[in-house]
Amino acid sequence: MPTAIHSHREQNSRETQSKAHTHTHTLTSPISPCRPAERSGEDVDIILSRLKGVKAFQRFHPSLLLQICSCAFYEYLEKVFRQGDIGTSWYAVLSGSLDVKVSETANHQDAVAICTLGIGTAFGESILDNTPRHATIVSRETSELLRIEQREFKSLWEKYRQCMAGLLAPPYGAMESGSNNDLVWLLWKLGVQSEKLQRGGKVMRNAILSRAPHMIRDRKYHLKTYRQCCVGTELVDWLVQQSTCVHTRSHAVGMWQALLEEGVLNHVDQELGFQDKYLFYRFLDDEEEDTPLPSEEEKRESEEELPETILFLAQIGPDALLRMILRKPPGQRTGDDLEIIYDELLHIKALSHLSNTVSLIPPLQHWTHVKLSLLLPVFNQGEEGTSWYIIQKGSVNVVIYGKGVVCTLHEGDDFGKLALVTDSARAASIEDFNRILRDVEANTVRLKEHEQAVLVLEKSPRASTLGNIKYTVMSGTPEKILDHFLETMRMDTHHADPDPAVDDFVLMHCVFMPNSQFCQLLMAQYPFSPSNFLLFHSILLSSRFLPLLYAVTSKRRVLNLALRWAAVHAHHLQEEQAALTFLEELYGSVSSDSRILRALKDFVPDLEKVVKLQYKVLLREFSNGDERLAKKQPIRNCDEILLKVYCSDHTYTTIRVAVAATGREVTSAVADKLASSDDLLLVHLSSAGEKQMLKPNDVSVFSTLSINGRMFACPRDQLNALTPLPDQEGPSAGSMSSFELMSSKDLAYQMTLYDWELFSCVHEHELLYHTFGRQSFRRTTANLDLFLRRFNQVQLWVVTEVCLCGQLSKRVQLLKKFIKIAAHCREFKNLNSFFAIIMGMSNPAVSRLTQTWEKLPSKFKKFYAEFESMMDPSRNHRAYRLTVTKIEPPIIPFMPLLLKDMTFSHEGNKTFIDNMVNFEKIRMIANTIRAVRHCRSQPFNPEVCQPNKNHAEVRGYVRKLCVIDNQRTLTTLSYRLEPRRT
Repeated sequence: MPTAIHSHREQNSRETQSKAHTHTHTLTSPISPCRPAERSGEDVDIILSRLKGVKAFQRFHPSLLLQICSCAFYEYLEKVFRQGDIGTSWYAVLSGSLDVKVSETANHQDAVAICTLGIGTAFGESILDNTPRHATIVSRETSELLRIEQREFKSLWEKYRQCMAGLLAPPYGAMESGSNNDLVWLLWKLGVQSEKLQRGGKVMRNAILSRAPHMIRDRKYHLKTYRQCCVGTELVDWLVQQSTCVHTRSHAVGMWQALLEEGVLNHVDQELGFQDKYLFYRFLDDEEEDTPLPSEEEKRESEEELPETILFLAQIGPDALLRMILRKPPGQRTGDDLEIIYDELLHIKALSHLSNTVSLIPPLQHWTHVKLSLLLPVFNQGEEGTSWYIIQKGSVNVVIYGKGVVCTLHEGDDFGKLALVTDSARAASIEDFNRILRDVEANTVRLKEHEQAVLVLEKSPRASTLGNIKYTVMSGTPEKILDHFLETMRMDTHHADPDPAVDDFVLMHCVFMPNSQFCQLLMAQYPFSPSNFLLFHSILLSSRFLPLLYAVTSKRRVLNLALRWAAVHAHHLQEEQAALTFLEELYGSVSSDSRILRALKDFVPDLEKVVKLQYKVLLREFSNGDERLAKKQPIRNCDEILLKVYCSDHTYTTIRVAVAATGREVTSAVADKLASSDDLLLVHLSSAGEKQMLKPNDVSVFSTLSINGRMFACPRDQLNALTPLPDQEGPSAGSMSSFELMSSKDLAYQMTLYDWELFSCVHEHELLYHTFGRQSFRRTTANLDLFLRRFNQVQLWVVTEVCLCGQLSKRVQLLKKFIKIAAHCREFKNLNSFFAIIMGMSNPAVSRLTQTWEKLPSKFKKFYAEFESMMDPSRNHRAYRLTVTKIEPPIIPFMPLLLKDMTFSHEGNKTFIDNMVNFEKIRMIANTIRAVRHCRSQPFNPEVCQPNKNHAEVRGYVRKLCVIDNQRTLTTLSYRLEPRRT
């Protein structure tokens, strides 16, 4: 049991009995350690931002949240609250978890754990009537708690009783009576959701009667009349047309299913699943005869509530759809149903870390045996296990006899598989599980050399076009993987359209096989050829013709792979002598062979283009992040840049270094320029004065600069004296007067044009270098860094302009302008700037401006709510991913999410397994890069929008956005605009 620690007043009563182990408050605490009266507006903002990140607080009224920020304390403790103590404070859990134990005697050793409190739960409401605590709270791990003292809590409870009831685990007193707090919380949450669904059903019915009254009418089928019914297909059609947040027809089915489960909508024959078919459904309000039509006032209210209702249904619809599919008997599930189950399960934590190389994720058909269980009973220790369970919603405690609660399992966790693989007794579901194990093993082929596996192949569920069995590479040594792809490469396709598996290898081989090794191995696969026609003619007349035919085929395969490799790596090959030597040698051999072997003639021109390709080294100006207005050109590893490096006295020197120069090379160039003999440190100094020392081996250090950051070089004894330059503070006045007269569409178009230039410059390999670490490759990610920095710049542009706008009416106009620009960015399929603008508007410095937001017209509030729903990170950013699937290229994607996907695949899977390359991991990362390739598969059409006459002015403005990148400064400006309400 953790050391007993008690908070402030509670600790005083037993201070001599308990050992204090309180962690000291620091400035990095999410809730300021200073007294409430001493807190600044910035302190309150930091607290508010943290509380908004806790789901339980998100539904609180802003004024209640602000009062909590003003009076709450932060505790970072390991502690015990004893049953029977008189409490003096109320607590909410910000991080960690605590066990709740109840004893029927006064002996705390007899206490039995009844539940676990996680993030967003609370305890201590007994202070409302000064009764002793009826449970013991023990921290399971070091936890962060928010504490409100009794007097302040009573005041908040009296004023906001209805709003706070949910956090106090209603009904009030449930915690003290020993009830399961998790269950009470769940019932309360379901009750709230039920009320919203009941209201949502009315809103949907009234909206249909208002917009499409013909959909609800008497219908005849097989000589029987069904009163006031809708048709399933028509309901889906109507819902898809109402809002862009309804992504697919199956998404709409899930939304109607949510209403069906609640009983707001019913099938005329009481079937439990909603179907996109010619089936009849009736709203609950139409069940009774002579139900009055909604009044004009009710229709008007429903019209206002419809966007919010659709957003709510869109969020819970996918869960309802999955529940409906899982309730179907396995034999009744369609292929689309299986795809939905499979997609959902891959996002569950219990399965997400598994790859087909080492996992139990089976072929799709095995998911027909997945069942949905509503788990209310307890599985007792010692009972026979018959199934494997994954928790989709809720949580369960794991209890061991004599030890009590040993852990708590939450959404995505699993249990039960150990009993299946160790117990000899089997039920039907166990047989299914073991069949999966056997099938995976039966479909696997292992190639061994000297008793060591060198290649692992898995039989593909689909045969090749010729009807032959096709195998997929799961793992292997680099040499054997290359051999396999050369042997199985199809010869009926051009090198520009290769097999996806070959494309994965060509794209990703640098992770496990450098270019020098690849070139050497590939050249070794190019077989020897006869050097003159007479020898060739004699071979044709002999039995040695078949070996020659095999040699020609092998040559063509090598050339196909080499040309594809050269196309993917492009100008990067010009930077490696080994690659250039290989290409020249291969070109010489093919030129000679093609005079005899006509089958190789077509390869000569393509290979000649690659060999003769020349790339001129460019000199770049990269000064403080300012970009030229000229069209962007990709930054290459072999380019050179002019870089300003500052000294502690704010003087600077300009050096010329390679793009991929390391920190050591930059400091050496500065020292030579300054004729300094001191050991210099290379420091990145932000506008907030934060110092980041760059390491000597860091590659391409110039691209790590933040928007208003500067590069400094100084001796170690001057490090503390470094201060930001005056121009790092950013603008002191907004630029609204410059762009308020510019068309929102023109601004969005020019932003899209510039973003497309930046995005087009990003080489696919930069995504690899970013994921695996560019130091490992000694390569730059400058183009990717500039594209990511543009996202931050647009986001900060929104915050800067709002915070520098002193007039309330002008700020409202600004919000409207930014919402319009965001809408046009989405229209132009520029999702990167679209997300940047919306995230800028949700920045605490902007979102706290309640007076400004209250003045915003309701139409724009609805647009903003719809845009914000696309940013919902739940279910692995499902809303965004579904949106992208509906858009045709060209697309400018939300790059941070793609990088997150690659990092997740990289960190969740080993690159090597048993000294073999885990090619399944390689394939997963390549799929993400392929998504980037898909976005750029069509050129951006500049004619999509005809700019106005002042397009040059708009173009210049969007390419040189001046921003404040210091969040503290922005917060201070925000409080000057709208001081904190007392």
